[in-house]
Amino acid sequence: MTASIQTALAKFPDIALFTAPTPIQRLERLERALGDACRGVKIFVKRDDHMELGGGGGNKLRKLEFHLGAARAEGADTIITVGGVQSNHARLTAAAAAKLGLACELMLSRAVPRAEDGYDDNGNVLLDRLFGAQVSISAAGTDPFALAQQRAETLRAAGRKVYLMPSGGSTAIGALGYVRCALEIIGQEEALGEQFREVVVANGSSGTHAGLAAGFTMLDRGAAMVRSYSVLADPEPTRQKTLQLLCDTLKLLGDSRVPGEEAIDVDGAFRGPGYGLPTDPMIEAVRLLAAHEGLLLDPVYSGKAFAGLLAAIRQGHYAPGDSVLFVMTGGIPGLYVYQSVFR
Repeated sequence: MTASIQTALAKFPDIALFTAPTPIQRLERLERALGDACRGVKIFVKRDDHMELGGGGGNKLRKLEFHLGAARAEGADTIITVGGVQSNHARLTAAAAAKLGLACELMLSRAVPRAEDGYDDNGNVLLDRLFGAQVSISAAGTDPFALAQQRAETLRAAGRKVYLMPSGGSTAIGALGYVRCALEIIGQEEALGEQFREVVVANGSSGTHAGLAAGFTMLDRGAAMVRSYSVLADPEPTRQKTLQLLCDTLKLLGDSRVPGEEAIDVDGAFRGPGYGLPTDPMIEAVRLLAAHEGLLLDPVYSGKAFAGLLAAIRQGHYAPGDSVLFVMTGGIPGLYVYQSVFR
């Protein structure tokens, strides 16, 4: 089964942007800190924040390996993508473009109602510019993808070869990166002598959840092995988007299975008042992991998802002895524009 997935993935051009596999480590000090609430559950993290490129790496690099492979195959010389002001995807696109010698333009929009000093020019935005990207920030309510399409048309008319990516790189092509990650996890389970009951992720644009679900489906472990916490939209539209992307990814890989809605587990209880807006459980999760393991979560994605995981453990969602794997998806530069939250 593993060989057949590798053969299917090999049909798509890609570019190596980090050293794989990323490590998996157990959070034993955190388990002890949780005490009786942990109930013998073993907590592991997959360090997709442990990558060489782009200021701490992150899950978007897995998607970019396939997107930029497609861009190179098309002969692109310019990459355009979109996102919020503090987009991790935009930062990593800029970093990868710099590494590959491609021009990069980022069309960012004000998706988070924050006016904190430095929000528009520190954190990810600072790194975007250091990586040489051309950054444009539009007003709230603007459609950044429409602006990106207009810009792409202008550049193409001038003779440039443009590759345009949607927010998060979350297409079936991008999701292939997390199909490959599912293969990594299966191999690491064997090396660790563990079998994870669930793999837990943050869900923004749905590509990470969908890719993992596609991989585990093809490995006959089931899409429901993945549980995500919605941080961008309400849970139901997030579930539907994830399911559609899962089906699109399987189809792209030549797998005829069509999973039903029960295959997608999305929890929306930890988003709080909105995307990018701080919550008390997120703050506790970031502080707890930093203080007991020396590891950093970001305040927008992994902080909220890890808060959900902590609640699930405390509420008895997992049985004693279960092993659960949390994917640390990066985004650390975002911490620096939420200083007031952690004072």
